[in-house]
Formats: sequence, structure tokens, C-alpha cells
Amino acid sequence: MSDEAASGLDDEFFMREAMSLARAAECLGEVPVGAVVVLNGAIVGRGFNSPIGESDPTAHAEIAALRDAARVLGNYRLPGCELFVTLEPCAMCAGAIMHARISRVVYGARDAKTGVHGSVVDLFGVERLNHHATVEGGVLADECSTMLSAFFAGRRKKSS
Repeated sequence: MSDEAASGLDDEFFMREAMSLARAAECLGEVPVGAVVVLNGAIVGRGFNSPIGESDPTAHAEIAALRDAARVLGNYRLPGCELFVTLEPCAMCAGAIMHARISRVVYGARDAKTGVHGSVVDLFGVERLNHHATVEGGVLADECSTMLSAFFAGRRKKSS
């Protein structure tokens, strides 16, 4: 198996781990988004959306996973780490990703309303910023998108 094929399988494995965390968020009534931080093939940080439960607008999955990884590794910088998240990051999360010095971001579904890897703007492509992560979207995109669509459809049904 080529390194590229093995990397794709790893990406799917870690995205499925992030999806598991997204389901945990959903069980708590939160928008189902999950994230994991990976270093050298091992998960060092986990997080899921919890702004409602924590009454905290910054409690996005990416932020929670970055905080967890920083605690585990004992450093606010996370060089060499990869972040896997089920939804394209927003501007706030992109800023945190850059400040943490994440080397690679892999996301599932695109976010047409707040995504900053080209859906609304491309913050990761701004040359003047001092850190640039490699970003890849679309890993298990259909599954991630379906989870989000089903969640919002269920919410609309409850409110009617």
C-alpha cells in the first residue's frame, strides 16, 4: 500500500473518531461537531461542540480539542499536530488553529455560512498571516454532512 493510500485510511480513521465525538455533542443537544488532535499517529486531544451547555460562545469542537491537546502535551503550541474536525472551521477556530501552530487540518463537511477554507473566505490562504497549516477538506464529507443535516431537520421538526 502506498504512503498516500495509508494516509487516506488514517484520515478516515481519525475523522470517524471526530464523528464519534460529534454524536456525543448531539446527545447533549449541541450541534454535532467533533474534533481530535493527532500527534505522530496518536490522539492527544478530543473535543466536541458545547457552547449551549457551557454557556460559552467559544466552546467549539476545535477549541476544546486544542485545549485538551495543549494540556496533555504541556504546551500552548502544537507543532507537528494535525486537527481532524467534522465541519469546516469558522474564523474563530481558524485563528486558534494558527496560534497553536497546527501543521495540518482535515475537515469533513463544508460550511457555506461560516467556513473559512473557501466556503465564505479563505483565511488559511492569507499570505500575510504568520502561520499556515495545510488544509484538506472533504474527508467523509457525505457522512459528516448527513449527520448535521439530520440534526437540523430534527430541530425544525420539533419547532413546528
